[in-house]
Amino acid sequence: MEKVAVFGAGAMGRQIALQCALRGFPVVLNDSRAEALDAANTFYAEYLDGRIAKGKLSAEGKAATLGRLRTTTDVADAAKDATLVIEAIIEQFEPKAELFKKLDAICGPDTLLTTNSSNMRGSRLAEVTQRPGQVFNLHFFNPALVMELVEVVVHPQVSEAVVTRAVEFCRAIGKAPVVMRKEIPGFIVNRIFRALTREAVSLYEEGYATAEDIDLAVVKGLGHPMGPLRLLDTTGIDVSYLARMDEYKETGVESAKPNRALKEMYERGELGKKSGKGFYTYDGDKK
Repeated sequence: MEKVAVFGAGAMGRQIALQCALRGFPVVLNDSRAEALDAANTFYAEYLDGRIAKGKLSAEGKAATLGRLRTTTDVADAAKDATLVIEAIIEQFEPKAELFKKLDAICGPDTLLTTNSSNMRGSRLAEVTQRPGQVFNLHFFNPALVMELVEVVVHPQVSEAVVTRAVEFCRAIGKAPVVMRKEIPGFIVNRIFRALTREAVSLYEEGYATAEDIDLAVVKGLGHPMGPLRLLDTTGIDVSYLARMDEYKETGVESAKPNRALKEMYERGELGKKSGKGFYTYDGDKK
């Protein structure tokens, strides 16, 4: 059984860690900020209590899940016994590369080093390690406790044995993996998502329609469960902005550059639900 270490206790990292623990895997969650780990532990207790209240988990199941999951601010402590690492820190290359260098030096020779990046190619991070064939993307979707899909994105140095191991792990934690055998920024889902949201944000910023009407049109006209602007708020304006900036810097393709409205919202700290304001204003859990 894989021993999992998740780095980054934000919305994605803490959910990925809990998903693994719920499925029976021993997990260590790391973050440099103790307050982020405290928030993750509070989230775990509330989420699991909610599952108990709905009859989907027993009190014994909660105790067993939490017994498989621990937190630490120490990188070496989290990584030393891990056989599979999932990185979920900020969507910027430099801090990710610095972390992968550390992990490469700490982890055992068979440990897989994966990134949850929604945009950044694993081969870029592989270049800073001595194990390029064991570095690739395991891209989960938010909310990771609900969304089934995981994009397994590999490059030529990743062997079929490693691909098989990654796919089997995803299935073991209750996810549906798809394998991309050629890298491209944004992978499958986000390339399609960005095309949709780029046009939706353009319509909004040029004043053609309100956020509410744009979202309603996509929900009722295209059958999507959530409109593109509300979805941007849910996933985080910062996540989308930084991913698009990374793609633009790497490719130089003008169409990859974030919309003006995304840039302005990011600079104002209007990051969507997490900050209380994005395309919509949020009061607690209410829009």
